[in-house]
Amino acid sequence: MRNDSPCSSREYRACHPDGYGYSYFCQHYRAWQRRIDLVMRQQHKAGEKLFVDWAGDTLPYTDAGSGELRDAYLFLAVLGCSNCTYAEAFADQATESFLSAHVHAFEFFGGVPELVVPDNLKTGVARSDRYEAEIYAPYAELAAHYGTAVLPARAGKPRDKAKVETGVLVAYRWICAVLRKRTFYSLAEMNVAIAVQLEALNARPFAKLPGSRASVFAEREAPLLRPLSSEPFAYRTRKIARVHIDYHVELAGHYYSVPYHLAREQVELRFDARTVEVYHQGLRVAVHLRSNRKGRATTEEAHMPAAHRAMVAWTPARIASWAAKTGPATAALCEAIMAARPHPELGYRSCLGVLRLEGKYGARRLEAACARSLTIGATSYRSVRSILERGLDAVSDGGAVEPSSLSHDNVRGASYYD
Repeated sequence: MRNDSPCSSREYRACHPDGYGYSYFCQHYRAWQRRIDLVMRQQHKAGEKLFVDWAGDTLPYTDAGSGELRDAYLFLAVLGCSNCTYAEAFADQATESFLSAHVHAFEFFGGVPELVVPDNLKTGVARSDRYEAEIYAPYAELAAHYGTAVLPARAGKPRDKAKVETGVLVAYRWICAVLRKRTFYSLAEMNVAIAVQLEALNARPFAKLPGSRASVFAEREAPLLRPLSSEPFAYRTRKIARVHIDYHVELAGHYYSVPYHLAREQVELRFDARTVEVYHQGLRVAVHLRSNRKGRATTEEAHMPAAHRAMVAWTPARIASWAAKTGPATAALCEAIMAARPHPELGYRSCLGVLRLEGKYGARRLEAACARSLTIGATSYRSVRSILERGLDAVSDGGAVEPSSLSHDNVRGASYYD
């Protein structure tokens, strides 16, 4: 007892002559403390859990280009039932490395467990919580892709992931210690050496149990793992972007379309080397193949408003086809209008103007007016409109009006002075 306590050891012994002294009390307290610090023996079902973590110590390698000494970080994954272990070195512990390590571990085991148990590292767990931990979005996407789930260990409870903690110690002894005197000039070279030691580790017989990690895995766990996805998970970089008024978003100088009603809205881009996905409020609204053509655009017709889709549909063949529905003379006039321009697109509006005259004057009169316009060589929208307004579509070639009188839009004719 402390002397400054309300009841000092002297007062205590005075009140309780047969009580414990300080040394004897400490001895009993330590014995009691050992009894309450118990560890529950965990029984791991085959194919249920995969424990993952980064080893604390790094492995050195020399950069072949610069000669600089760099650190490699060792990722470890241990299956709960068989203790079968996977290890791989990475240049960093970033999100892309962390997710790639999982993909490679699943491929190594040839299947996927029901649960993945990581530590509360930032690349995997956005917010640690004893009851409802929040999984980082890319990590959750990886789990969904492979049909598994993430169950983080409780913060400050290393025994929740004792398998991988033990796996780290084993890796230090049977991988890191063996390779510590070797010089590596790339991560690839280092991982080849790690794979050799890893095979020996998994084949090494257990000290107190029959078989080895590899044999128990092959007999008990491999048949119960879920099958791999048809395609490996690809990590996608994320970027927030604002949709332009032309309903396109920019990525690395190329423009990708989104539904036009999202113009000026904020969206999230998720992209890799092959594809670009666009999300708005958590929903995917567009997906495109990745393009490296700067200054160009990838546009999906379904993303365009109706008026823009109609304009895109304007082609010489399409306009000639529309005109042919009125008659051969109308089609021939439209073809002549487009042929007379430096580029067919310059004649699109004139042709559409001619076709709209059908709504006011009817198909028969428009066809006659186009035939007359072709006869006199006046291939323009204004000429056809003038013929219809003045009723000249009904005048035969032998009539009072000579073809030359219609050769120019500004010639009024005799009827103007009546």
